[in-house]
Amino acid sequence: MGSIRADLGSRIHPEPIDHFDHLPDSVILLIFNKIGDVKALGRCCVVSRRFHSLVPQVDDVIVRVDCVISDDDPSAASSASSAASDKFRHPISSLLRIFSGLFKPLQSLTQLITPSARRLPSHSTNFDSDSDQSSVTHHSPTQVLKNFKEIKFLRIELPSGELGIDDGILLKWKADFGSTLDNCVILGASSVVHNINNGRDCNNNNNNNNNNTNNAVVENDNGSIPESFYTNGGLKLRVVWTISSLIAASARHFLLQPIIAEHKTLENLILTDADGQGVLSMNKEQLEELRVKPLSASLASKRTLVPALNMRLWYAPHLELPNGMVLKGATLVAIRPSEQSKKEATGSDGNWVASAFEEPFRTASRMLVKRRTYCLEMNSF
Repeated sequence: MGSIRADLGSRIHPEPIDHFDHLPDSVILLIFNKIGDVKALGRCCVVSRRFHSLVPQVDDVIVRVDCVISDDDPSAASSASSAASDKFRHPISSLLRIFSGLFKPLQSLTQLITPSARRLPSHSTNFDSDSDQSSVTHHSPTQVLKNFKEIKFLRIELPSGELGIDDGILLKWKADFGSTLDNCVILGASSVVHNINNGRDCNNNNNNNNNNTNNAVVENDNGSIPESFYTNGGLKLRVVWTISSLIAASARHFLLQPIIAEHKTLENLILTDADGQGVLSMNKEQLEELRVKPLSASLASKRTLVPALNMRLWYAPHLELPNGMVLKGATLVAIRPSEQSKKEATGSDGNWVASAFEEPFRTASRMLVKRRTYCLEMNSF
């Protein structure tokens, strides 16, 4: 009689079905790869033993660094959150404190995906980032990623750019590295003005009118750098932008060494920042080059040595874009090591310059490379 009642009870109140149990591992891994974010994957680890075993197999990972603390000063961790919002005035001083500050979800990730005999924590544990900050433990991306064994695509996002620049100034850079610098493109402007009315007019005109307007801007100054550029500190400022961007890029490259050495499956690596100031990228061939060819490093300054460089510079006192944005003192610098064969940046190989940035700055780059080119050289540093 009791068995009949139990049978009837199971029919009236059937056991809940977990539809995830019917999905193959490959599909779940596809979902995890779409998630990408390490914090979210850390929370997935505590959902079930199956998720716990699958997360280390994810091959597309995004690490967003929440804050910047000093590796040399453990006491700085308590004030790390407030430090994240500060604009550091020197690229090296900030990069020495970079690569840490991943909150509690990452603490759970590093603990859970490490093989051990202990039981899984309760699913009711709170792993939200808004939990008690006094219990937050900070981990570097190197520590967080060490138990991922199949990473192919990795994106690391810093909380801010290293270069402290005044409000209104535009400074962006993109650098490709192998064992050393392959190329770098820097776009800067002394000020940015959003001309809304002109932008609306441009949208109402056809493409021919837009082209005529742009050509008129170029013809007004003949594409040449005015004499005042050399006397009022304009050239000196651009040199500072260039050196600072190269130092920031080489410091980022130096800090990536442990990650690249440990993850042999990496095919694409991007290190950027939330401000969109700088992007360092490495493809599969460049990553392999770094593994097999020793890099030249400046251990004292904790960055990769920058080789002797050939640079091409384009300048426009006033550059008006089709969307109404106006760049004053617009400057574009294309950089390559001197030892590489000389190639025209505006020729068939010049697409790496014009396509270095997203819109609207891609359009600005394309407009600038049509102007007069100035060649410069820089020694290794």
